[in-house]
Amino acid sequence: MSQQLIRYSKILEIVGDIIKVYVPEPAAGEVAEICFGDLAMIDSDEGSSRPRLAQVIRLDKEVISLQVFSGAKGISTRSSVRFLGRSMEAVFSPNILGRCFSGAGTPIDGGPDLSDDPRTEIDGPTVNPVRRSLASRMIRTNVPMIDVFNCLVESQKIPIFSVAGEPYNQLLAQIGTNADADIVIFGGIGLIFDDYYFFRRAFEEAGVLARTSMFVHLGSDPTVEALLVPDMALAVAERFAVEEGKRVLVLLTDMTAYADALKEVGISMEHVPSNRGYMGDLYSQLARRYEKACDYRGAGSVTILSVTTMPGDDVTHPVPDNTGYITEGQFYLHDGVIDPFGSLSRLKQHVIGKVTREDHSQIMNTMVRFYAEAKDAQQKQAMSFDLTEYDHRLLKFGRLFKQRFMDIAVSMPLEEALDTSWQTLAECFKAEELLMKQALVDKYFPASSDVA
Repeated sequence: MSQQLIRYSKILEIVGDIIKVYVPEPAAGEVAEICFGDLAMIDSDEGSSRPRLAQVIRLDKEVISLQVFSGAKGISTRSSVRFLGRSMEAVFSPNILGRCFSGAGTPIDGGPDLSDDPRTEIDGPTVNPVRRSLASRMIRTNVPMIDVFNCLVESQKIPIFSVAGEPYNQLLAQIGTNADADIVIFGGIGLIFDDYYFFRRAFEEAGVLARTSMFVHLGSDPTVEALLVPDMALAVAERFAVEEGKRVLVLLTDMTAYADALKEVGISMEHVPSNRGYMGDLYSQLARRYEKACDYRGAGSVTILSVTTMPGDDVTHPVPDNTGYITEGQFYLHDGVIDPFGSLSRLKQHVIGKVTREDHSQIMNTMVRFYAEAKDAQQKQAMSFDLTEYDHRLLKFGRLFKQRFMDIAVSMPLEEALDTSWQTLAECFKAEELLMKQALVDKYFPASSDVA
């Protein structure tokens, strides 16, 4: 008898969306090898409702815990369970581009059914380290605060740290529509419908939906689907990168909502909580997903850019704190702008001046140095100290810098941003005040400076 035909009808407990079923030792000739992550179908005792999909989330001798995807409402202890002998799968074919799916992998955009398309497991191991290449290529986003000051590098895993109410979704959508990646995979966790519609409309209006695939968990959807979204998105991203050699950018929002879903499931499972109620394996759960970022030797790449909101703007909160140990820097978004001081890309040195223009490194350092001085001049002004003529020029530079570069609505190619940087410097400072390599000053500094 095959495993799929065996019915187990002894349901011991139902807590929230989690049920526990008794699975006795198999009789001779039966196969009952049930593994963590396997799928199961739950049949109602009344037979009036459709079978519900569930996933094995705990093995405790003869007691198997299942999490029901669509919720356990309507399931009773008289229901029965059939194990499918396989883990969760996502559709993988060119047909998923331009489509939107739920966390369970079912289409939610009203498009054609894809049940006959090839599928891929979503919980595979990370790539063998010998197949990883050193990061050496840049993903252009047309966001000056990223491209100029903290480059996004292929195979990088980097979060956007922010707080509720900040325009991080607008920033993520702008990056997704402008990034020079071959394919964009979007994963939304705990989104309200307006946010889902915003992303879909942004991709459509920018003309990039045809190279984009969306996996969306809405706030009203079952919690378990929130846990599946990153795995769905990363599984198809890996296949596109490895099998088709594509440069794939994965956008995830919000990983704090993902961690909260992990906490909710852990509490239901009566796990002992750790810091602030999160489970002790939070680091491992996040690392398993982020480590999917990779530049494959002889193939494509997977780059991960995620949003991580910080409750109370507290960077020591367990989610951003653990994320910082895994990822390669962060973009810090607050007050509607990307902070040049709080942001960091640890891989930018692999591309700046190597695949970008020769003046990139000098411009980056000089602009940040003058902006830091401009902040000091603002402090002097706020405390009513006398300002020098140089202080006034610093204040002017600070205003221009924020207007031309820090506003997330600003979009321009890297070369234009570098030229704009030189022009901004020329409007505020003399050539000899820049303290830059003279060869670069002679080549790029505008001939007519606004400063006598």
